Amino acid sequence: MSRLHPLAERHAVEKLGWLRAAVLGANDGTLSTGSLIVGVASSHATHGSILIAGLSALVAGALSMAAGEYVSVSSQRDSEQADIAREKQELATDWDGEVTELAGIYQQRGLDADLSHKVAVALMQHDALGAHARDELGLSEATAARPIQAAFASASAFSSGAVLPVLAAVLVPVSWVSWSVSLTSVVVLAILGIVGAVAGGAAPLRPALRVTFWGVVAMIVTGGIGHLFGV
Repeated sequence: MSRLHPLAERHAVEKLGWLRAAVLGANDGTLSTGSLIVGVASSHATHGSILIAGLSALVAGALSMAAGEYVSVSSQRDSEQADIAREKQELATDWDGEVTELAGIYQQRGLDADLSHKVAVALMQHDALGAHARDELGLSEATAARPIQAAFASASAFSSGAVLPVLAAVLVPVSWVSWSVSLTSVVVLAILGIVGAVAGGAAPLRPALRVTFWGVVAMIVTGGIGHLFGV
């Protein structure tokens, strides 16, 4: 018999929400900032102009990610609050109907009619709104929308990915910027692909190859644009 207590079990699905957001934000930061720097550097711009472009991309991208996430999650929170308010009204006006509705949910999950009714009554006597929010609406404290937290996390993830191409541009002579930033960005993207896959419980090779391929494509395209329109 296993000595592991059931509460000690950990599943990859528990990490998918924050993991996806973190990896996606860092990927965006690395790819967009690195590609922009490569494009500017390929146009034969000065070192100062390249660094300004890179820093501007980092700041603008982080703020854009934060604003977009804040608006999106705020809309989600507004919807959740509207659903909770409607559920509260229904509980106040039709208690028996809400018991029947909750019991029906438990029946669909495999309980018999008598047991499902007893469970619904017991849970609603303890916390009626919480029971309906969790089992009818799929809402819980752990999954509640938090706009400020989401905005900060999104901006932080983007910045953590964007700062590495910027540092690569800072630390090398202007003639080496395109190659240095391209190599740094592709390596970082590959590492992010591996980390995301391993943390999510998947095999790392395919995600790493996938993100590396698109990173190389982005660097080639932006570098070509820089050469085409450079002075």
